Amino acid sequence: MKLFACQACGNVVYFENRSCGRCGHRLAFLPEKVTLSAIEPTGSTWRTLADGGEGRMLCANAELDACNWLTEAGSSERYCRACRHNGTVPDLSDPVRVAGWRELEVAKHRLFYALIRWKLPLKTRIEDPAHGLIFNFLADDPAQGQKIMTGHDNGLITIALAEADDIEREKRRLEMGEPYRTLLGHFRHEVGHYFWDVLVRDGGLIEACRNIFGDESADYDQALQNHYANGAPPNWQENFISAYATSHPWEDFAETWAHYLHIVDTLEMARAFGMYVHPRLARPGELDAQVDFDPYNVSDPSSLIDTWVPLSNALNSLNRTMGLFDIYPFILSPVVVEKLSAIHDLIHGNKLPDKVLVPAKSAA
Repeated sequence: MKLFACQACGNVVYFENRSCGRCGHRLAFLPEKVTLSAIEPTGSTWRTLADGGEGRMLCANAELDACNWLTEAGSSERYCRACRHNGTVPDLSDPVRVAGWRELEVAKHRLFYALIRWKLPLKTRIEDPAHGLIFNFLADDPAQGQKIMTGHDNGLITIALAEADDIEREKRRLEMGEPYRTLLGHFRHEVGHYFWDVLVRDGGLIEACRNIFGDESADYDQALQNHYANGAPPNWQENFISAYATSHPWEDFAETWAHYLHIVDTLEMARAFGMYVHPRLARPGELDAQVDFDPYNVSDPSSLIDTWVPLSNALNSLNRTMGLFDIYPFILSPVVVEKLSAIHDLIHGNKLPDKVLVPAKSAA
């Protein structure tokens, strides 16, 4: 994620902005150019100041203030590249549910920004009825005793609307003993399952991924039962990014995928702000960090990690001065770094390493 500039007045604007705070121009995101543009009405359509384009249409969900993206030029599609992946949305007659849905859409659009930056394969359910990517945003039904669970099933990602409630989400975080739980984290994790199917299974890379994340053919339901009954194994941080990643190789992959997205997107924003870290008390070069590269296009993943570790340490320290939780309360062990590097290679179409990293628990 990065900063943008209003083409009408040069004001710095942000990804979710609907209008420029200085000149008042309406703003919209052009996914094909991965940029935010000031737009001006031309009859029933819009002209984009970013490229002088004409005849553009806002996504239909813009009418509900749930989207600020444009559809493709000359397209008859009513929905943008992110919203056409929606399946079920909450009851639009309920203002509380609509407000929650808007929060989900903020996270979903940030996810799609990254997927589009990498040009990852994205098919809708119409384009691929069997496995196209589709999101259902569902609310609990107390009358029927139905509690929605967030998860992925063959391209269908279900997000519980209850997660948009900050109090409920924090309650669940505490119950699950998690150091971190956000809407964006849910989206990044669940789409990791989808891309395991698309890039690993369908890409003929199952064996290579088994060497890194473990044997995914292990009984998934039983693995989760064991995890919730017994917790993570001792010293799990030596091999896994999170306690939940220890439950099954699929979850290890999805958790690592999500963290790779966390790191890359945060580094891009740090670059946009010109941030660098140079602690005065540290030995020269020991905790220095400067994002002088494009994190989305870097060839060597080690530069991501070498920059992220000191930067996240500084961000954690800043949060603590405000009495807040660490922004990144995770440890990147050597094994975890290798797994993050494997995700990097998958996303960029590189050959996966031949290294065998399978911890004993995952291999069982």
